[in-house]
Amino acid sequence: MSVKFEKETITRSTDGIAEAAAEALGTSTKGKGKEDFMHEVGEALTKGAGPNGYLAAYLKQLQENPLRTKMLTSGTLSGLQEFLASWIAHDRSKSGHYFTSRVPKMALYGAFISAPLGHVLISILQKLFRGRTSLKAKILQILVSNLIISPIQNSIYLVSMAVIAGARTFHQVKATVKAGFMPVMKVSWVVSPISLAFAQKFLPEHTWVPFFNIIGFIIGTYINSHTKKKRLAALRRKHYGDGSGRSQSGGVGRPGDEYDRRGGY
Repeated sequence: MSVKFEKETITRSTDGIAEAAAEALGTSTKGKGKEDFMHEVGEALTKGAGPNGYLAAYLKQLQENPLRTKMLTSGTLSGLQEFLASWIAHDRSKSGHYFTSRVPKMALYGAFISAPLGHVLISILQKLFRGRTSLKAKILQILVSNLIISPIQNSIYLVSMAVIAGARTFHQVKATVKAGFMPVMKVSWVVSPISLAFAQKFLPEHTWVPFFNIIGFIIGTYINSHTKKKRLAALRRKHYGDGSGRSQSGGVGRPGDEYDRRGGY
């Protein structure tokens, strides 16, 4: 069922983002200073808040074609996350490039797995708590998100990452999920309540999934780059010893190689 896009939705969304930015930067909640700051943020985000503004156009697509827009957003962010993580960690392919085969694979994961899954799960969460604005309901929504939705999303994420990294047997996938589940859940239990509370207060419901995608992009880039650095350091120690000096990451292999040599990730 299509949802009619109203100009009022864009205004509320822009105001919510601007107010959140103002509070985050400690801008006074009273007086002209806040109004000026919010106006400047709105100008930057919406290109003058006109009908052709970038944010307005994105929100319109999000209302009219929610799943397609979320798929494009998630796919782009997932591919960019892999590329940035490789660049930060200096993790090059055998040909010496940061744009490895994992970048398009991550983009496909984001578009065809992460986005549809998030779309369905967040829609269910919103329907369960629609119209319930009490503090108790908001806390319960956070608990459901962390104890039910996050475990589902993280499990599928780990399975997908295992396959992308080269896992080809059930044992390899299971080992990856078992090793990574609790560390990933601990990160989720810290980040998810904060981001969900922010979304509850400042963002309209149709912008939640893209907002969570951005949060996931930031956290995922950090974790991915950190993991790559640890992997490269371990491979340097294996090939060159503890005093190996600088990394020659173009020749130490890719994540899938670990599966071939050791049967696990």
